Amino acid sequence: MIEEIQKCIEILKAGGVILYPTDTVWGLGCDATNEEAVKKIYNIKQRNDAKSLITLVCNDAMLQKYVKEVPELAWDIIDLATKPTTIIYPAGKKLAQNALAEDGSIGIRLIKNDFCNKLIYKLNKPIISTSANISGDPTPIDFKSISETIKSNVDYIVNPQFDEGNHLPSSILKLALNGEIKVLRK
Repeated sequence: MIEEIQKCIEILKAGGVILYPTDTVWGLGCDATNEEAVKKIYNIKQRNDAKSLITLVCNDAMLQKYVKEVPELAWDIIDLATKPTTIIYPAGKKLAQNALAEDGSIGIRLIKNDFCNKLIYKLNKPIISTSANISGDPTPIDFKSISETIKSNVDYIVNPQFDEGNHLPSSILKLALNGEIKVLRK
């Protein structure tokens, strides 16, 4: 695993895009602070850049570093969640501008998967995580379901043996600073 993580870090630091297993589905990933790398993901997915992307962090400190204000309720949700849960926070900071939604909000998931957690921790930066499919196509449920178009457009593909995901997209909750919660995906 150490060699695989090191290779990913080299690619991510160089502004590249990786195809990697997450705690949910296989994802396209890049350094979430690198605007050019984020642009590559939009191009690979053939996705409108008005749609924001999910960002993964490995611990509480990293979450606080990239979110302007983490509402108290978010900590309870993170602690009590029984499945991977992405929370949309009202405002991100220190991230690539094109990783944020038009209103400045950002969807972030605190990752608990071993491979991703180690990768993000060693990179010491958050990474983008968006499903490995062309925009509008079905989300691939496993590595063999990922299209050759996606595979041929990334800079590195992580060995499928590190796949620990549940192969289902995360729940998505949108939090407002006033405590209001909106469920966008169960």
